[in-house]
Order: sequence, then C-alpha cells, then structure tokens
Amino acid sequence: MTSKFAGMMGERGQTTMLSRVADSLYWMSRYLERADYVARQLDVHLTIAPEQATEAARRRRERLVACLVGAQYPAQQVSSDYDLACLLTLDEENPNSISRCIAGARENARQVREQISSQMWEQINQLYLSIQTASMARIWQGQPHRFYHNINQEVYRFQGITDSRITRDQGWNFIQLGRYIERAIETADTLNVDYRALCMDAPDHDVVDQQTYLEWVGLLRGCAAFEAYSRLYTANVRPQSIVEFLLLNPEFPYSVHFAINMVQRSLEVIGELAETGKGARVYRLAGRLRAMLDYAQVDEIIDSGLAPYLLDIQGRCGQLHEAIYQTYITYSIGEKLAVVG
Repeated sequence: MTSKFAGMMGERGQTTMLSRVADSLYWMSRYLERADYVARQLDVHLTIAPEQATEAARRRRERLVACLVGAQYPAQQVSSDYDLACLLTLDEENPNSISRCIAGARENARQVREQISSQMWEQINQLYLSIQTASMARIWQGQPHRFYHNINQEVYRFQGITDSRITRDQGWNFIQLGRYIERAIETADTLNVDYRALCMDAPDHDVVDQQTYLEWVGLLRGCAAFEAYSRLYTANVRPQSIVEFLLLNPEFPYSVHFAINMVQRSLEVIGELAETGKGARVYRLAGRLRAMLDYAQVDEIIDSGLAPYLLDIQGRCGQLHEAIYQTYITYSIGEKLAVVG
C-alpha cells in the first residue's frame, strides 16, 4: 500500500514530498509523454504510407502495433491505416491510445491540483476536453495530420508551462523523471523494432536503398529527430549513424543517452531534498545505466548485437522505475525513519 505519510524534516528544513503526490506527478508526466509519442508516430505513418508500396505499409503498421500496443496484440486485425488510427487514437480498450493516456494524465493532475500551477491544470484539462469531444469519423474525414500535430503542440505547451511556472523542487523533478524514463523506453523500443526489421534482408547494414529510405526517415521523424540528425550528419541517411544519434548522443533531447542523463540529474536533486543515502539502489541503477551509455561505441554495439543491447536498456529502465517506487513511493514509514535516522 502506498504510504500517505509525509517524510521526516531534514537539516535544511526540507520536507519529503508525500508519496501519493510524487506518484501522481510522475504518472501525469509519463502519460503525456506517451500520448505525444503515439500521436507523432501515427502522424508520421499517415504521412509516408501513401508513398509506400502496399506491402511496405502493411509491415510498418505491424511494427507500430508492436511498439505502441504490444507484441502480443494480433496485428492482423489492423488491416488498414484507418484501423490503426482507431486503435491508437480513441480506443478505450487500448491502454496506450491517445485518449486513454490523456485521460490518465488528467486524472493524475486532478489528484494533485494543489501541487501544480493553475495554468498547468487549465492546459491539461483543455487537452482532455478536446479529445473527449473528438470522433474518429471527423478526424479521418477532416485533416488527420492537423489533429495529431495539435496533440503534439498541446503537450509541448504543457511542458513549457510546467518548466516556466513551477519551482525546481521535488515535484518538478518527479515530472522530469516520468518524462525521461518514458522517453528512453520509447526510443529504445522504436530502434529495436525498426532497425531489426529494416536491416533483416540487407547485406550491408549501413546502406539505405530507395525502397527503405522513407522508412528510415520515418524512424527519425517518429523520434522528432530528422532535422537535428540532418544538421549533424546531413541528409545522408545511414543506419549506423541513426543508431548512434538516437541512442548515444548526449545533447539531443530525444536520445536515450540524454534521457538517462536527465533521469540521473533529477534523482540527485530528489535525493538531496529527501536525504536519501547515495548508496541507495535507485542511484546505483541510474549510475550504471548512464555509464553503460557514456562509454559505449556504436560499432561495438552493432557488432555484438543491437537488439540485446536495447532490450537490456529497457530492462534497466524497468528496474529503475521499480527502484524509484521502492525508494520514494511505496516505502514503509519504518524504512523512511531508518533512512533518516
């Protein structure tokens, strides 16, 4: 059971955040990040699918279902782009649909209204109301690109309001944790599914032919990375460079490396304010994951197997999520007293 007790008062007069508040802020942020990711991936697919051969578009739909719903979902049931849009946009039975994610984010925000600014609540509530009044028929008959692009813009607006309106305290850092753990998992999963599929039949895994060029560009756009990638590598699309950029670049906000750096930074701030010992498991896990990325070389990763490496990252992110819960959210009051004492 989640502890409802506030933490003990530290030497600096800081009070540890209520675990239920930390939980709600963390999941509010994760759900919004997921909604943004699903909307962007769907928008990219609907943009490039008309230019693809029928079979290539079908395979891409299957990969999106694997990434955005789950590998266990029967992808053969999604036989058209309209089916895909229905599944990922307003399907109430799909926990990762845009509507379910936004509803989850809004519910968590509602539970901590006193901890967020009025502008944050207004923004997330407005986004929730807009998705509640949407219908798939109107979206599809109108301009789907505008609808999904608007979801992205509204999430970015919420993140901008958050970063400009609240102090950099524990609450803000739990929001950061949710955002960047979700982002690291998403990028690693996309790389794993797409890279494996696109390079499966290619004799040279660093050569892109005309048939797969759109796919690689779609991978970059789905991770909000095409323009940033092009500035660094030009528009020459090379799979190894894409992996290096999305996995190891420490300066691009949607790379795995950048996300883990941000996670570790927020954990350090939270730990100082909560007076959590630096030897706690959550810090060891974050430090090991960051070191794993700090010293990695893309050619060595690909030679030894990209898929196992990415699955390892996702597994470590899952362990980190559990450790955050054990340390700050589901701890017993006895454990907290022992840490403080």
